[in-house]
Amino acid sequence: MTSAKSARRPHHWRRDLIELAALFTAVAVADAIANLIGHQPDGPYLLMASAVALVATAAFHTWWARRHSHAPPSDEADASPVEAGATVGTATTAGGAEGTGEGGVAGAGETGTTLWRMRTTVLDAPGSLAALCTALAGLRVDILTLQTHPLAQGTVDEFLLRAPASLQAQELSRKIAAAGGASTWIERADAHDLVDTPTRVLSLATRTALDAAELPLALRQLLGRCTIHSLPAVSVTGRATGQSAPVEGVLEETVMRLRDPSGGVISVERPYLPFTPTEFARARALVELDARLGPRVPRSEDVLTLPEGNEITVRRADRADLAAARAMHDRCSQDTLGLRYHGPVADADRYLDHLLSPRFGRTLAVQTASGRLVALGHLLWDGDETEVALLVEDDWQRRGIGSELLRRLVALAEEAGCDSVYAVTQSRNTGMVAAMRALELPLDYQIEEGTLVITARLSSEEAARPSAPTERARR
Repeated sequence: MTSAKSARRPHHWRRDLIELAALFTAVAVADAIANLIGHQPDGPYLLMASAVALVATAAFHTWWARRHSHAPPSDEADASPVEAGATVGTATTAGGAEGTGEGGVAGAGETGTTLWRMRTTVLDAPGSLAALCTALAGLRVDILTLQTHPLAQGTVDEFLLRAPASLQAQELSRKIAAAGGASTWIERADAHDLVDTPTRVLSLATRTALDAAELPLALRQLLGRCTIHSLPAVSVTGRATGQSAPVEGVLEETVMRLRDPSGGVISVERPYLPFTPTEFARARALVELDARLGPRVPRSEDVLTLPEGNEITVRRADRADLAAARAMHDRCSQDTLGLRYHGPVADADRYLDHLLSPRFGRTLAVQTASGRLVALGHLLWDGDETEVALLVEDDWQRRGIGSELLRRLVALAEEAGCDSVYAVTQSRNTGMVAAMRALELPLDYQIEEGTLVITARLSSEEAARPSAPTERARR
């Protein structure tokens, strides 16, 4: 773009007047010389030679002037390395503030690009962020979003980057380290990460407000890859566990402990970067929202017709169904309860309060037209993993109820972003094995001392990872 200064150049009228006077003088001199030479014997030849010399001199002057022009440089040449190589979002230093920008220069001509999420710690000094941006510009990387998390010493910068597909994470990390970044963490991102942070936080708050079971999932999506454990204040056997946390919570480097509104503690851990005060404040806000709203579960219902014509209703269940669930236990045989709980049948009722709590997962209940509870399906959050479990009353088994519940639980796990689900049962439980096979998903089997662990892979990436069924079986 032409600058305002160059657009309003003054008109040099004095120079034009001098050039006009010189022109008239040159014409007068040329006329005098022509009259003097023209009357000589060789006059015409001298005039022709002078004309040729004049034309050659004018052509040489024009070529020299164009080659050694002193025109000002173009705007593109004046662009800074960051402007020429990367599009940077506006950055602020207020706690956790965010800037966004649309990629438009770097990487625009690449045949393929990759999205990366990157966090790095830099000194809180002028020019530190510019050094990172210059390093990214040299790699032809677009900065799509940028958040800054101020610390007592230094600043954590979180980027969403669009990079050429050929750029490897190791090379990117080396360049960032050379530019002053420390404790750098990089992982692949996807299209969902293009949503700005305020919008994402509002969406997670809405999900938490609608369903108490969403709180652990909302925390995981808010904080990135982390492990979340809900530690109850009272064990299944009724003993105090000693798990507690102050109302304001506790932040210890890579671990935060938040008071669970339903009792106990929500522990959040991650192995790479310490949590920032901004992240801690956001997590506390979600937990406080959950506490203020109290117990809540969506009350949607689906009415299904069994092959023999009976109608059943599938709905979400919570602790309000505790009495009906215990009554179903009383109608179940000892063998059915033993296959489900893998221990003394007398303790089966003790697990229900834990299983029906939305803090530990989601529960689907099946009831008849008369309102009797005849089946329960549980999707349980187990740190980084997810467990599925089924219990169907004896008189209602082998009617497809268990398979229907399992299919719905797996769908809920996929919506929650789980990579896999596993079921712990006994090797003689042919009904559970058949239900898992009916999912038509990749399955892993592990048997230890008669305990069978079946893991269903919900994503292709998870299918390539080794599982730890032995540890699950022991738990």
